Amino acid sequence: MRAALVAGLLAGYGVAVPVGAVGAYLVALTARTSLRTGACAALGVATADGLYALLAALGGSGLAPLLEPLAGPLRIGSALVLLALAVRTAATALRGRRSATVTAPATPPGPARAFLTLLGITLLNPLTVLYFAAFVMGGRGRGGSASGALSPAVFTAAVLAASASWQLLLASGGALLGRALTGARGRLLTALGSAALVGWLAVRLLLG
Repeated sequence: MRAALVAGLLAGYGVAVPVGAVGAYLVALTARTSLRTGACAALGVATADGLYALLAALGGSGLAPLLEPLAGPLRIGSALVLLALAVRTAATALRGRRSATVTAPATPPGPARAFLTLLGITLLNPLTVLYFAAFVMGGRGRGGSASGALSPAVFTAAVLAASASWQLLLASGGALLGRALTGARGRLLTALGSAALVGWLAVRLLLG
């Protein structure tokens, strides 16, 4: 059980720490809304990581061959969703800038919508489940002496905890950034910058 715990923590931080388009969007979303919304979005990412870790732990070596043919279409779908979010973020910021009566971004996502949005985006990433499947196939995700159903459960819980802790740290950074950029110009620059960054990362995902 201890081996499954350690393996899950390593796998969770391994997949969460490299900040890509999802991480950048999470930070920018929190900066433009609130820590509560950002925390719910962070838990959406962590929930997806936990679900994929559970699938990999239960499915073992049979998952990778089944998912490899879907990797390309899912990567394209994920990139298109991120591009749509980038365009929407920029358009909302520009509309707010043109209107003299608008002092905040229009219809910011609430906590529930932020959770579902980030959950969906992360689930579209096939590299996550392939990563966990490879981890399990290497013998590091089974937990060695851990018995029966406990090993996948401990491994999955550890992945979920590791991913959630890192995503919440990113959200906290976004909240601090939001406090520093409370003016209308600061909100505009933050939104446009995040849209450009997420769009660029999505294009890289399409080209990769």
